[in-house]
Amino acid sequence: MMRALLTSFKKIWNLRNMQKSFKSSASPLRETQSQRKSHSSSYLVLFGELFSRGYANGLVDEATQHGYKIVKSTVGRRDLEQKLRPLLESEKPTDCDAFINVPLEAGFDMEKDSDGLSPVDRLKELGLKDWADFKWPGHSLEQSQKKGHERFRQSVKDYIKELEKIVPTKETHLLFAHLMAGGVPRAKIVMPLMNRVFKGTGDRYMPSSEFWNSSIGELCALNFNEVTAYTLDILIEETTDLRQRIEASGGHVSYVAYGYHGTEVWIGTNLEWQSYSPYLQGYAKIELENVSQKWFDQGVKTCVYNCPEILTNSSSIFQGVEVALYSLIRIFQKMYPEHGRTHRLIHETTQLLKQPQLLEKIYTLVDDFYQDPEVKKTVDYAHWPSHSTKYQLEKLLGVSHEIVDCHQNDKKLMVGLMSEIVFNSCGWGMFHDSYKPEKAVRWIGHDFVAFAEVGKN
Repeated sequence: MMRALLTSFKKIWNLRNMQKSFKSSASPLRETQSQRKSHSSSYLVLFGELFSRGYANGLVDEATQHGYKIVKSTVGRRDLEQKLRPLLESEKPTDCDAFINVPLEAGFDMEKDSDGLSPVDRLKELGLKDWADFKWPGHSLEQSQKKGHERFRQSVKDYIKELEKIVPTKETHLLFAHLMAGGVPRAKIVMPLMNRVFKGTGDRYMPSSEFWNSSIGELCALNFNEVTAYTLDILIEETTDLRQRIEASGGHVSYVAYGYHGTEVWIGTNLEWQSYSPYLQGYAKIELENVSQKWFDQGVKTCVYNCPEILTNSSSIFQGVEVALYSLIRIFQKMYPEHGRTHRLIHETTQLLKQPQLLEKIYTLVDDFYQDPEVKKTVDYAHWPSHSTKYQLEKLLGVSHEIVDCHQNDKKLMVGLMSEIVFNSCGWGMFHDSYKPEKAVRWIGHDFVAFAEVGKN
């Protein structure tokens, strides 16, 4: 069935001029075939902690269907004295084949410098009136960053020792899934500032550039890189010996990571690239892509998949990130107008609205936002990630609220269903494409999401 869909997909794509090419080196994933097969010794290793409603759940489901054993990990927890510890027996996951209880927390915001103070310690007395005047003393940040980097590398070494007790090295098929992201410093002053950056309107609006160019922004930039990007670098480097032994025996090792760098969605009459702004973590996502490219050039099967926006537990601070997701149904209508899955989706989603015809109003709201000339200035692939403007952020938040108001229940939104479709389709695509990735970085757009969803239904 998937092969037939590939043929159908190509015909549709050639017939409709709905694709606008990226202006840079982006490589959208338009299609892929089922490449991975079931093997007697196959493992999906989740490097990082898997939480509910996250992207990686789709990958876990796909791997499980193909007989892969699931190895889970943890970032650990902090005790009352803020010391990093492994999970307690009652905290360990039970829905996996193996669990490695080595804390993989990355970042350095809790690491103490030569004065015995961590970045969090130095920020704890700051308030909304004096945060902008704060400066890091001497080599404080550099010292904390070095300690955090070294701590994490040692944790990975310990982690690999435990992994080698689980995974046989002869003819094994091993897929590493890098789940590390985030790195927001755990100082009380940070979240109020970020709320103003991502949700502020009127007098509460704060330009993202003002925050990003401050000393606290400097900490965020460095910590985001440590958590999001350099963790992949360390993982691939520290598993070199294991990877080489497995491949020498006829086995297979590959790595996938979850990125974000905007998404192609249906806007107006075309498939166009758009992005959420301000996405300050985007700088670290670019660094993650660079890490993948470095190892890919050395022959390692690694790929960062830039996935579409979904609504997750961790994305709640980025209100408005979900606006693009409301356009997903249109791709089904454009590509597969007569398919049963399309009809079911329309029925399922309109059931959540106050009136079925409000679906067209939602499309209009999405188009009006992304086609606004002022908004377009903050949606520029060549200069991604872009900082916010007051007009753009307030309009984004306004559109988000207006769309939510179209629903019968603000706790049951269309984007909940859409998010599940996205992470399932991404999981399918990443699982199979990463077996022999053609690129170190791929973009998964709404078109591929529909292609995969229809192929599985």
